[in-house]
Amino acid sequence: MNDQHWGPTISADIVVIGGGTAGIGFVASLLKRDPSLNITVIEPNAQHFYQPAWTLVGGGAYALEDTVRSMASVMPHQATWLQAAVTDIAADSKHLTLDDGRTVGYQNLIVCPGLRLAWEKIEGLQETLGQHGVTSNYSYQHAAYTWELVKGLRGGKAIFTQPPIPIKCAGAPQKALYLSCDHWLKSGVLNNIDVEFNLAGAALFGVPTFVPPLMKYIEKYNARLAFTSNLIKVDGPAKSAWFEVKDADGTVTIEEKTFDLLHVVPPQVSPDFIKQSPLADAAGWCEVNMHTLQHVRYPEVFGIGDICSTCNAKTAAAVRKQIVVVAENLLALRKQQPLPLKYDGYGSCPLTVEKGKVILAEFGYAGKLLPTFPLDPTVPRRSAWWLKASLLPWFYWNGMLKGREWLTAVSKVD
Repeated sequence: MNDQHWGPTISADIVVIGGGTAGIGFVASLLKRDPSLNITVIEPNAQHFYQPAWTLVGGGAYALEDTVRSMASVMPHQATWLQAAVTDIAADSKHLTLDDGRTVGYQNLIVCPGLRLAWEKIEGLQETLGQHGVTSNYSYQHAAYTWELVKGLRGGKAIFTQPPIPIKCAGAPQKALYLSCDHWLKSGVLNNIDVEFNLAGAALFGVPTFVPPLMKYIEKYNARLAFTSNLIKVDGPAKSAWFEVKDADGTVTIEEKTFDLLHVVPPQVSPDFIKQSPLADAAGWCEVNMHTLQHVRYPEVFGIGDICSTCNAKTAAAVRKQIVVVAENLLALRKQQPLPLKYDGYGSCPLTVEKGKVILAEFGYAGKLLPTFPLDPTVPRRSAWWLKASLLPWFYWNGMLKGREWLTAVSKVD
């Protein structure tokens, strides 16, 4: 097989696809356990982002420049970094092909490239994003534009959207709405603004426990909910957006709505090189056991983070727990021992319902509540805001990416 490739073949004991939260956090944790491991990280980007703070940037509560550092500065120095992208996975022969023609062989593969934001699936969006009142907190380039628009809006129509799941941080689309409305309320202009939240799904939040306290804020801000309404087209200069709306009988109609501010959350998909690989399930995600995170057909492969086929919330908090499970299970596998740990589906969504208060939603598989602290999780708290806006960003850069495993208790396999 090697003769078929232009470049040289690189061999590594453990290859990690992705230098995001999952990739860097995992490598750091694994090297803490065994510094002698030969680990190669494949990541094309020169920058590493702390994406959970982009919601705060869009709400005027965080500095954009504090959400980015160079990839070189966060990459564990014992690991080998290949600044390239994977184009093909030959799982049967344990080889990857890179976009520069090189091939990489592995004993174990950790798949954590994240998901892809499919901006192109909304007609006209790419041409107008970042101008004409069209913005998104899901983009480093545009989160600050959200705040610019929010500060400038004194009246008119503000539309917030949420595409079909899965998406990363399913609470983020409504966090944008809450922080915007809180600013307008405190500025005395909310009564002049018609606020609408268009959701492709049929519920405000996937865990029913948190719907009543969130509805209190929807009512406080006088926002209208448009369920089963999915954004499909934008015309920025005309300030118009089109939605596919499905009624109770399943009949789909197209509705045109005008706006002064449009906050868009793009559809989100598995990267093509995963979707087209033997690792993918029917929907294109890396098909892993929901508890061990080991691939169901290729035992030498594990998945971490947003790329996984698991039904947990795709959040950095989920990754924090998954890292421990995969690190311990991988080392056990390499020693030909039973896999010791299992992931319970834990995810956390700090819902920024107003500037200075957060509802800290923590839950696992099937919506089971998994609160870290012995407090009613449905109550908005200032302490949870401090956790979201101050402690977690600090811990991310100084703890999680350095292999420090804070609040990561996980279950052992029965």
